[in-house]
Amino acid sequence: MLDLFTIFTKGGIVLWWSNSIGTNELFASSVNALIRSVILQERSGSNTFDHNNLTLQYKLDNEFELIFVVAYQKILQLSYIDKFLSDVHLEFRDKYKNELTGGVARSFFNYNFVNEYNNILSESEQWAKEQAAMPKKMRSFSDSMKSKKTVASMIERKGDDKDVKKSVKIVDIREEVATVDDDQFDKEDQILANRRKLAEKLSKKKGDTKKSPKVAAPPSDKAGKKPRVWELGGNNKDIPSLDRSKDRPEDARSDFRHDDEMIGTMKGVIQDLEVGSEEELDDESSEEEVVNVKQRQGTANSKSKSGTSGSMFSIFKSLVGSKNLSHDDMQPALDKLRDHLIGKNVASDIAYKLCDSVAAKLDGRVLGTFDTIASTVKTTITEALVQILSPKRRVDILRDCIEAKKSKRPFVITFCGVNGVGKSTNLAKICFWLIENNLNVLIAACDTFRAGAVEQLRTHTRHLNALHPPQKHGGRTMVELYEKGYGKDAAGIAMEAIRYGKDAQFDVILVDTAGRMQDNEPLMRALAKLIKVNTPDLVLFVGEALVGNEAVDQLVKFNQALADYSSDTNPHIIDGIVLTKFDTIDDKVGAAISMTYITGQPIVFVGTGQTYTDLKALNAKAVVHALMK
Repeated sequence: MLDLFTIFTKGGIVLWWSNSIGTNELFASSVNALIRSVILQERSGSNTFDHNNLTLQYKLDNEFELIFVVAYQKILQLSYIDKFLSDVHLEFRDKYKNELTGGVARSFFNYNFVNEYNNILSESEQWAKEQAAMPKKMRSFSDSMKSKKTVASMIERKGDDKDVKKSVKIVDIREEVATVDDDQFDKEDQILANRRKLAEKLSKKKGDTKKSPKVAAPPSDKAGKKPRVWELGGNNKDIPSLDRSKDRPEDARSDFRHDDEMIGTMKGVIQDLEVGSEEELDDESSEEEVVNVKQRQGTANSKSKSGTSGSMFSIFKSLVGSKNLSHDDMQPALDKLRDHLIGKNVASDIAYKLCDSVAAKLDGRVLGTFDTIASTVKTTITEALVQILSPKRRVDILRDCIEAKKSKRPFVITFCGVNGVGKSTNLAKICFWLIENNLNVLIAACDTFRAGAVEQLRTHTRHLNALHPPQKHGGRTMVELYEKGYGKDAAGIAMEAIRYGKDAQFDVILVDTAGRMQDNEPLMRALAKLIKVNTPDLVLFVGEALVGNEAVDQLVKFNQALADYSSDTNPHIIDGIVLTKFDTIDDKVGAAISMTYITGQPIVFVGTGQTYTDLKALNAKAVVHALMK
């Protein structure tokens, strides 16, 4: 039933294997794909991986740095694999415990594990048959996902002091009522005393009102209703300057107030995004350590100004010792970590997978004497997030455009995404960056559906040519718009634009497509047709940084539609991501994690404003710093 079973170290040295078929090429490529796509990319939340009609299931041993992998045909439904992996793991550890602690020498030891392997496999298959024969029972609450969310993870630590104060006040009031009941005052005397006090208060109020001088009432404003004055509203004189219905190239340069400051600022590689510096991160960690030391000394009331005493890791700082980490030890920290990631706009499914990945990576790891569970969990999740955001392949659009120019062909980039995310605006930003690097660009207006889409691109074209006039580039027009109006076939317009760009010797062609929802099948078929027919060099998905769970749904369905509606055996799917509106989310940058985790594709550009220069490259460490604050 099992095609392959192997045990190897995290360094890549195979200690033992069992191959029932005998052909190693297929299994070697599958295991290498598992290592490259799952283990090295910190995606070990789920212990299954499909590749080449095979299902690979694995188990990690972090104490001895071992990986146990079993492979079988995808069409088989084997219920005993989890039990089989656990039993083999325990048996192999117990039998070769001394040899596994031998350092480098363990790689050259002859591990004879055939009999134990066959016995465990037969026992697991027999156990699966017995379980299948038993009547099915309803799942208990302890087996459901809701039971895994502990009560401790839902407690807000910041409001504990207020709750204590309120409870103290309630206790004090109850004590006063109890003393009143115990003294048993005479009711009539008490009523008379209360009436006497009330009469004295009323007499004092009357005396105060007589002595107080009369204040003249303010004069009533009988004026009529005044119109609202809007800020930067303008008047009739401003109508000619605000009219965008006609092209006026002679006035295009005057539309920019800071046009001279823009020119020359985006030459070369795009600058990295600055969310936070490493110095701030060190300051925060040092302040958090000081606060925790004060709490251990009994001065918990003194809090730091930055509020780090209420962070999600502060309750675990006191757990110190050299022991093997278990899942129960990490569960409180993982629960707080999961809620923290979801609060920072990470999709809930991705947050669960990340925490499961951290738990699998740390399970069985030996803590040092001065290491804490909190610092270990925080360091591990930070490394995992940085690894996810780091691109798996080289993404250098400027270099690719220059190489295509040397080959005397245009470099074609297609933009796609849902409605209203800023495809045309960020296309203009990328176009400005390209012409800053002396590359002339042809913009293909393939959004033939939205009213005003062509006019928007025409306005951007006029502005960009005003910033870089032909006189500065030897009489060559740097930006040109190719459009055929509305209601036409977008794939046909893109094909004509690419043909025209080759004849006119343009360096780059930017194809703007219409916004479409991921569930709209006819529009998704049209997008797949455009990409299949024109074969662009790069397909960029434009998404908002504001979305959380929706980002995962959009990317998955766009990728799936491009694969399903294309007749090619190797369809062209999304190559990169443009993350827009990044300046509106503060430190809730979880959408970047969700998008890169679900597709494995890098974030190429980040939009941070409304001008042409507001385009940055993603800095993985800066984003993770903002996410973990």
